Amino acid sequence: MIKTIQVKLDVIESMVYFWQATNSREKVGEVYIHSIVDRPEMKCLYKNDFTPDAARKVLSAISNREILNSSNKLERKFWTNNMWMMEDLEYTTQMIAPIKVLNVDDQLPLLNQRDCPYETLEVHFIPGLSEEFTFVDNKLFVNFFRVKPGADITSAMVEGILLKDYVAQKLEELVK
Repeated sequence: MIKTIQVKLDVIESMVYFWQATNSREKVGEVYIHSIVDRPEMKCLYKNDFTPDAARKVLSAISNREILNSSNKLERKFWTNNMWMMEDLEYTTQMIAPIKVLNVDDQLPLLNQRDCPYETLEVHFIPGLSEEFTFVDNKLFVNFFRVKPGADITSAMVEGILLKDYVAQKLEELVK
């Protein structure tokens, strides 16, 4: 029986600092960059062609204001997405606001109609690549770059679906 649904923002909050500091021309140290790419939540991004070292290389290039010189499509995508966040920090703030107040606890009765082995479900927002979302065990990882802010905090969307409804649908898929 599921007792709680936790929305985890640790990675995105770390990225917000990175984007703001880099945008303000502050140097973000390699130790901080490693602390982001080595987070357990980031592991679902890594594959043969996109590793923690590749993510570190991209973030380091951004912090050092270097053009990324890579033929790796995923590295270039990660670089582009992160640069996009720094282009308009107000827009980035609008993307973050709805996830900070996201609460899907009202989905517990529906989710508990299924035989789910987990007591806790986790919803993580991460700086993803191409995937819209990923499941790992009891965790839903949503690609933060897919969040589109709306007119107000309750009207943000992912793939044309209200954020809260989107997360609820994915949690239903997770517990099937």
